[in-house]
Amino acid sequence: MELQQMRYVVAVAETTSFTRAAERCLVVQSALSHQIARLERELGARLFDRTSRRVRLTAAGAAFLPAARQCLDAAERAAAEVAAAVGEVRGRLTVGVIPTVAAVDIPAVLREFCGSYPRVRIGLRVGASEELVEQVKQGTLDAAFLGLPTTARPEGVHTHELARDRLVAVVPPEHALAGEADVDLRRLSAEVFVDFPAGTAGRAQSDQAFAAAGLTRDVALEVTAADLMARLIQQGLGVAMLPSTYTPRLSGVVTVPVTDAPGRVEYLVWSRFSRTPAATAFLTGLGVRAGELDG
Repeated sequence: MELQQMRYVVAVAETTSFTRAAERCLVVQSALSHQIARLERELGARLFDRTSRRVRLTAAGAAFLPAARQCLDAAERAAAEVAAAVGEVRGRLTVGVIPTVAAVDIPAVLREFCGSYPRVRIGLRVGASEELVEQVKQGTLDAAFLGLPTTARPEGVHTHELARDRLVAVVPPEHALAGEADVDLRRLSAEVFVDFPAGTAGRAQSDQAFAAAGLTRDVALEVTAADLMARLIQQGLGVAMLPSTYTPRLSGVVTVPVTDAPGRVEYLVWSRFSRTPAATAFLTGLGVRAGELDG
């Protein structure tokens, strides 16, 4: 069993096509098909069901795929560790970000990192804070940027606090509140809201604040992207509460300070159990001290 054979299996599984997999792996299709057939003979089971219209994993293929990915990841990590031992950082870095990350300029950070470590391949994943924490725990992400209510803290991961902020009201330019110096939660509770999905950390900040004040509100639209939220607000479909340090990126809306606004904390998190040389370099570049990396 060879690592190249595993790469071919993963490529076919992800592209659902021998042709596209061969293109991705930069080999002719006949060579890729031959190697997979050879592996199937060695394993004594077919990994793919092939028809003229589709390619899909068999039960044996579905069982083989996670182990193949783990082997490829281990081989890549081994190569990265050897490179690091002779002073070169390379490999893969996968970072998760929330849509409203504001404490760090992600593109600028990655530009600087890529300039310093050009042999590191980078993947970005956008998601909700709670999803990103789980992916860091599982090893899918090397690090993640989160935003959580002040009442919560990431669990099961190493953490580095980046910044604290408060939410502000975001309204259409023609809204009655657009000209106000500030507003409170009681006044806002009369409005229709656009917000993140229920159960997410982005939503919890506002939900907890209104509940603590003994107030209820109407969330008419739930979306996962803050830029789409702003576009809905522009159309007069509701108002929102977003971090004050993030809202300057939005256009076509007006922000109003909230006197009793909830706070939020932005964190950088990474795994407690393993860290690649690329991840160590990334965290160090963001100001994480040596004592924090494993502490």
